[in-house]
Amino acid sequence: MASALDELQKDLEEVKVLLEKATRKRVRDALTVEKSRIETEIKNKMQQKAQGKADSLDNEKPAAVVAPLTTGYTVKISNYGWDQSDKFVKIYITLTGVHQVPAENVQVHFTERSFDLLVKDLNGKNYSMIVNNLLKPISVEGSSKKVKTDTVLIMCRKKAESMRWDYLTQVEKECKDKEKPSYDTETDPSEGLMNVLKKIYEDGDDDMKRTINKAWVESREKQAKGDTEF
Repeated sequence: MASALDELQKDLEEVKVLLEKATRKRVRDALTVEKSRIETEIKNKMQQKAQGKADSLDNEKPAAVVAPLTTGYTVKISNYGWDQSDKFVKIYITLTGVHQVPAENVQVHFTERSFDLLVKDLNGKNYSMIVNNLLKPISVEGSSKKVKTDTVLIMCRKKAESMRWDYLTQVEKECKDKEKPSYDTETDPSEGLMNVLKKIYEDGDDDMKRTINKAWVESREKQAKGDTEF
């Protein structure tokens, strides 16, 4: 684990150096997304390492019944759903039988921009979910969890109430933003220009729309003429 962390730290430092030198927006956007991804992976590995030490200490206590934890393994939770109200962002995790395990086996830790869920000894397995870089800050004190039939509900209290979240995490937002200009890459450079013109047209006043319409008609006429002559 230590060597993997060292490699990630080296990757992060190199990306930071490249980010400082990059001048092209698309390059900077890509490097920013990669930087966030590496930082998240480093944090996840550090938390897993800390959790491993904590479990190891628990295993040393003779009075604790920990056989299912040592013989089982940890499953990373990747499937979930989420929605929001004015006050809360709600994350729904489906785990069959979770309502039947002891309450202390379902643990959630919150920070201002993250949360991690650990469900211990559910059908001989542990289940873990770590979400870092939440889109906006949350109130640690106001956040909580609820265990329902086959479901864990994590309720993150928004610090800024009534403010809508378009994404759950900052990384998701950056990835989506990165995808927006992808039309002007290798496939068809003209598509990127068309998207820009479409955006200008939608946001423009009547004069701007007339100008764009005129340019479009002239372009089509010139293209048709060229095809005929050819």
